[in-house]
Amino acid sequence: MPNNPIEPQAVYQPITRSAIFIVATLTPGAEHAATVRAWCADVAALVRSVGKRVPGGNLSCVCGFGTNAWDALFGGPRPASLHAFREFGAGDRRAVATRGDLLLHIRAEHMDLCFELATQLIGRLGAAVTVVDEVHGFRYFDMRSMVGFVDGTENPVDREAVDFTIIGDEDP
Repeated sequence: MPNNPIEPQAVYQPITRSAIFIVATLTPGAEHAATVRAWCADVAALVRSVGKRVPGGNLSCVCGFGTNAWDALFGGPRPASLHAFREFGAGDRRAVATRGDLLLHIRAEHMDLCFELATQLIGRLGAAVTVVDEVHGFRYFDMRSMVGFVDGTENPVDREAVDFTIIGDEDP
């Protein structure tokens, strides 16, 4: 039997030109939790289906779950480092704590791919979630940020990047 390494979500992929970030809260109830669990199994197929429309579009979606969502959806022990996000920073430079149970980070070379995938993903979730925030992002000229910054010169790449994304043996 071949030795297949664990494949993490696409958090280690190179930066793309477009992105959509969606934060949603779970609707209470066992039927809604079941809808979200079933949806989780469909995400990869939806990414492939939408992504086939533009083969070089580098479409991906990373799904993140908050502590309350983890308990409601998956039960059992939480990952060792999973905790509620706390605001940190000082003055004008703060990372604020926003409410939310589900984070979708959708990215591609073309915004239409991001938009189509977001529409399909949220449509399948239906009443199981409420979107509380949606942000559309893009890369500026020459793939720079709005202030001219070029990201990525110190970020890990290739196998080193993958190693940073895999959950270790400390988690169930």
